[in-house]
Amino acid sequence: MFAVIKTGGKQYRVAANDVLKIEKVAGEVGDIVEIGFVLAHGEGENVTIGAPFVDGAVVAAEVLEQGHAKTVIAFKKRRRQNSRRKRGHRQLLTTVKITEILTGGAKPAKKAAAKAEAKAEAAAPVATLFTAPKGKADDLTVIKGIGPVAAGQLNEQGITTFKQIAKLSDADIETIDANMPFSADQIRDWRDQAKELAK
Repeated sequence: MFAVIKTGGKQYRVAANDVLKIEKVAGEVGDIVEIGFVLAHGEGENVTIGAPFVDGAVVAAEVLEQGHAKTVIAFKKRRRQNSRRKRGHRQLLTTVKITEILTGGAKPAKKAAAKAEAKAEAAAPVATLFTAPKGKADDLTVIKGIGPVAAGQLNEQGITTFKQIAKLSDADIETIDANMPFSADQIRDWRDQAKELAK
């Protein structure tokens, strides 16, 4: 049996045990989420089509992972106006596994996974990407492009000084790009500024 669902402004054809990435939905790993926007469902030639949605039809899915897509760069330039604007965007994504396609107002049979292990992991110290050096931390907001929020995120991951940023390798930049909401181009620009500030 298949279903056509709508979520995040997009449509997906799904069946039980399918794994797909959709735009972020609220929920922790192991939770069962219900997607109620079912446009059609059926099997073979027996297909029910909604107007626009099928009444009482729900698709249940288990949250496998919360993450984000690769950075998309938007660059705009106006000719002869000395005007340029560059922005990066990383879409938040949720990886889900379709568990059931339900009709007639039925409820999911599978419940959310137990949270005991998740709570134990949350209580344990979270590993950081880098080891913060001893001594006084620098005010990273001096670097153009790093605001108070970004500085706090960098500090949480062990980046606290200009010298650290200045010495970031290309591999370090790729690690930050993959695990934090900053693009590689942003970090390289910060590295160039930090080299001057670290002198």
